[in-house]
Amino acid sequence: MNSHIPLAERIRPTSLDELLGQEHLVGNGSILRKAIENGKIPSMIFWGPPGTGKTTIANIIANSLTAPFFQLSAISAGVKDVREIIELAKTKPGAILFIDEIHRFNKGQQDALLGAVEKGIITLIGATTENPSFEVNSALLSRCQVYVLKSLNEEQLIKLLQIAIAKDEILKTKNIKLEETTALINISGGDGRKILNLLEIVSDAFSSADSLVITDKIVMEVAQKRIALYDKSGEQHYDIISAFIKSVRGSDPNAAIYWLARMIEGGEDVKFIARRLVILASEDIGNANPTAIVMANTCFDAVTKIGYPEANIILSQCTAYLASSPKSNAAVAAIGAALSAVKKHGDLPVPLHIRNAPTKLMKNMDYGKNYEYSHSYENSFSPQEYLPEQIAGTKFYEPGKNAREDELRKFLKTLWKNKYNY
Repeated sequence: MNSHIPLAERIRPTSLDELLGQEHLVGNGSILRKAIENGKIPSMIFWGPPGTGKTTIANIIANSLTAPFFQLSAISAGVKDVREIIELAKTKPGAILFIDEIHRFNKGQQDALLGAVEKGIITLIGATTENPSFEVNSALLSRCQVYVLKSLNEEQLIKLLQIAIAKDEILKTKNIKLEETTALINISGGDGRKILNLLEIVSDAFSSADSLVITDKIVMEVAQKRIALYDKSGEQHYDIISAFIKSVRGSDPNAAIYWLARMIEGGEDVKFIARRLVILASEDIGNANPTAIVMANTCFDAVTKIGYPEANIILSQCTAYLASSPKSNAAVAAIGAALSAVKKHGDLPVPLHIRNAPTKLMKNMDYGKNYEYSHSYENSFSPQEYLPEQIAGTKFYEPGKNAREDELRKFLKTLWKNKYNY
């Protein structure tokens, strides 16, 4: 056997029965399995994390249907490549076109597929790690069935390692024993290809030994990435994101950027980090610096478009900005107090004077009666009550004690005078 072929490719499953994981899609009685067994599949998009079997399932489908199979990578292919395959497919009924990382195709490239998919010239199978609702044209998406793949769990990853050690012709000669698997599993992050690649790297590092007992220590020494113990589904994940949030809240950009680097090196989803920054901008900064939410939201949009590794710079800029901003939790305190009031008092009636009165009957019932139109008063403010009678005069929003919100406090005091006792 050619040792230059990666282990993941050497033991790639060739039938659905050999596939690990994705039972919800290809298990006995599943819709996709029935479609494959019946020899008639729809165009489809496989959406899931790396190393979960998207390409493998596409190959199994092609083998099961004995159909002409074409494959493109959206990283390197263009419209010309797509059109050439479509022309070939016209002479090969039932042709399947598999496009890996289809989210990388631009609108023009995706549009080139529409006619062929719609007319049945090709059956499209696309694979993506990104949400197809955002990354695939709606016209093309409407012609495809979306199937969601899941990361492999610990049991499935261990079984994959055992299969590789027992069945691969090269590994079988090395007398490998799995004593510990925590490091392998943590570093792989549910990615089957990644765990097999790491197993092969460890095996190659001890190629001269008569036998190999794999332990966490050996794996970490070979991988030389102790940071990879950052487990995206375990305690370390929550500890580090907690440290990141608290560092930004505590106005320490140095610590915040360090914990950001830990997450990046650990393979954290770029959208997860950016989403936390958007939340931080309101929860911990709020009206102390209203531009923070604009900055964070722009950051989220930018990293979604750019991706790693350049997204590192954008995340770093936004993290430094938020950590260096004045802080206020007034918005989160206000909504918390208001939610508590709702739970305590239930569905209190809307005061009659601020109810909508679109019909004559409602007007006769005093809906909207005595409402004071704010813009008709000095400073566009009327001191009328807007809260239900039972909680009238309750103060939920308390501006924070910083320069910007002190100005806001003075403005509110001018308007409300003694109503809310600011």
